[in-house]
Amino acid sequence: MGRKNVEIHSKLIASARKGNQQSMYRLYKLYVQAMYNTCIRMVTNQYDAEDIIQEVFLSAFNNLDSFRGDSSFGSWLKRIVINKSISFLRSKKADFTEIENLHLVAEEKEENFPEIDPKKIHESIKSLPEKARVVLTLYLLEGYRHNEIADILKISVSTSKSQYLRAKQLLREKLKKEISYEY
Repeated sequence: MGRKNVEIHSKLIASARKGNQQSMYRLYKLYVQAMYNTCIRMVTNQYDAEDIIQEVFLSAFNNLDSFRGDSSFGSWLKRIVINKSISFLRSKKADFTEIENLHLVAEEKEENFPEIDPKKIHESIKSLPEKARVVLTLYLLEGYRHNEIADILKISVSTSKSQYLRAKQLLREKLKKEISYEY
């Protein structure tokens, strides 16, 4: 993000801290789509994601004083999205347990897949089991490391890794089926 954008965001945040509704709305418009995209990848249901995003922004605006500026506002907001999404999933009784008897390939061969429509990939990810999907989303799409995911989800690092490998394996199988139906 350029220096000018950082200054604009700093001014918006300062104004929003003072209760300026217009600044809050501008921050909302700047970040809502990116935060929704993060949330929908984790919870998969549009209506649940929309509810969570509303809670995220209410919480963020009510707690703007806790934003210290150590990271970007977007990073701070994304952390709230992830925490609220995980809380939602936990309320639905998602249990992140280690997968012990799953036969996983330690070293994977590179496979040449034909080009696949991104919408089909997204739909395949959405159809993964919840625990595996969340870990895959945090690791692959959001860029978190396994030790960070373990902290966020309150699981072991090995559980994070096994859920990620399980998600990749299931995703690969789903996409292979998708490709075989097309050709």
